[in-house]
Amino acid sequence: MWICEEEMRVDIKVVPHDKQRYRTVGDWWWEGDCLCVRVSELGDWRYELLVVVHEMCEAGACRYVGTSESEVTEFDVEFEKRRKNGNTDEPGDDPMAPYAQEHCVATGIERVLAVMLGVTWKDYEERVNSL
Repeated sequence: MWICEEEMRVDIKVVPHDKQRYRTVGDWWWEGDCLCVRVSELGDWRYELLVVVHEMCEAGACRYVGTSESEVTEFDVEFEKRRKNGNTDEPGDDPMAPYAQEHCVATGIERVLAVMLGVTWKDYEERVNSL
């Protein structure tokens, strides 16, 4: 019989975009055994769910390989400072991101779920990039 000795909680909230910790549509951090996930309001529950699943997968993968939330956030904040007008790249897609592989795996899962939910990826990306 398998017994779980650790408990993990997840705190998910949809928030106004301007309430994010920095310029991002999805954010995660750990508070002890609790994974906190924040997603910007996107006007479609399916879009918000896609971001939540992405963030949860990315956070779990980062925890597994030992990449801290502070490393991820620091990279993202610096990426946003250098962002040029019109650039819609995801920070995690940058090969220099300390969580590039974990981000790409999370995006793959997000894309599969988008198909299952009937979400057109182009429409979803346009909505995310409109914020």
